[in-house]
Amino acid sequence: MATLKSEKFTFEVVTVNNSGEIINRIHKSARQKIEDLGNGIKLEMVYIPEGSFLMGSPKNEQGRKNNESPQHQIILQPFYMSKYPITQNQYQAIMGNNPSRFPGGDRPVECVTWHQATDFCKKLSHKTGKIYRLPSESQWEYACRAGTTTPFYFGQTIASDLVNFNGKYVCDDTPKGIFRKGTTDVGSFPPNAFGLYDMHGNVWEWCQDVWHNNYNSAPTNGNAWESDGHTNQQVLRGGCWLSIRWFCRSAFRSWDNVPDYYSSNWGFRTVLFPAL
Repeated sequence: MATLKSEKFTFEVVTVNNSGEIINRIHKSARQKIEDLGNGIKLEMVYIPEGSFLMGSPKNEQGRKNNESPQHQIILQPFYMSKYPITQNQYQAIMGNNPSRFPGGDRPVECVTWHQATDFCKKLSHKTGKIYRLPSESQWEYACRAGTTTPFYFGQTIASDLVNFNGKYVCDDTPKGIFRKGTTDVGSFPPNAFGLYDMHGNVWEWCQDVWHNNYNSAPTNGNAWESDGHTNQQVLRGGCWLSIRWFCRSAFRSWDNVPDYYSSNWGFRTVLFPAL
């Protein structure tokens, strides 16, 4: 197993007001490790520090669903998460095919089932000798929030110049925006404070967990919740290019059936855990 060097990268984080206008810009840095997948294709894995957070949404959050409750404290160990959703180039490098509806090497791979996403992680693990898998739902939300408690890591709302979602659907004071009708290249919009891109919108992202209707009895240590629940349904997070803004919230939860269901709305990213 080759040891990956850790390197620093810098990025700009923005916050918005309630109209979706940028009101603050901060330059930050984080650390990443880079896997060489061959033929010039790289996989950037961002270090996510240990910490705790309140998972779920408060009862007064606009757009919330009952399945986002009860809010509960999660304590997590450090891990690495892919900087972007897995791209078509990366998927092709590991799986030897590209099922996507919207072609583009730097666009997220989509039209992948949950089983295909987990197979990618298994083959990547075999290739590298490391432990790659889908994120747990709590890892995903912790990584998405990156220390924020607002509905989005940008603030109280999002705008279509910051996120790829259906900006034509207006449900608050945010001005009407763009509906791109498909995916965009990963990294086209500003990241969160951990240096992760596209956690809101572009494609829904598969998690390791099976679906549960609420968080009663959920793990509090960052592990995936793979027992009980609806064992033929897996969790999806983050919203997509087709979603209205509230479906892209950090706390919003969705699901779909396995093993054979797929959609041009669905992609995934991977985590490296434990953090080596």
